[in-house]
Amino acid sequence: MIFLELFYTFFIIGAFTIGGGYAMLPLIQDQVVNTHAWISAQEFTDIIAISQMTPGPIGINSATYIGYTVLSNSGASQFLCVLGSFTATAAVVLPSFLIVLGMCFALKKFSESTIYKGIMDGLKPTVAGLIGAAAVMLINTENFPDWKSWLLFGTAFLVHFFTKINVILIIIAAGIIGYFIY
Repeated sequence: MIFLELFYTFFIIGAFTIGGGYAMLPLIQDQVVNTHAWISAQEFTDIIAISQMTPGPIGINSATYIGYTVLSNSGASQFLCVLGSFTATAAVVLPSFLIVLGMCFALKKFSESTIYKGIMDGLKPTVAGLIGAAAVMLINTENFPDWKSWLLFGTAFLVHFFTKINVILIIIAAGIIGYFIY
């Protein structure tokens, strides 16, 4: 039964999230921490930290780790925990695969439509809001940034906003500065 719930939950998250992995995080947290209570808020924060360090999209990595943790917390065997990882990962990816497949066919037919262009333009602020909500939800009492982190963030944002400096160089510079600050 847990496999069906896991698949359904992550399939719905994958189907109704626009904007990638960071936009998924508030929905994932709501479902696995609040609605189903499969993991604690601290476990969720730890899983997000691990997912950020692991190569690949954060939404898919989170689903993988959460699928494993949910089964592990229920006392399942190692094999079932891995199967839980596979279930959550497949479920979160499947809607995107099906949507992109359908959009490939539709794009050929409707790419010059003003309605299509209007819908795509309308989705941009929604995606930005979901990513912002994910950032705000990850700030809690355990990992609230200090003033130096906010200053570093604000400086990096302003440098990116007002210059043409490559984002990768800004990230590297912020990392080096952060190393010396802390």
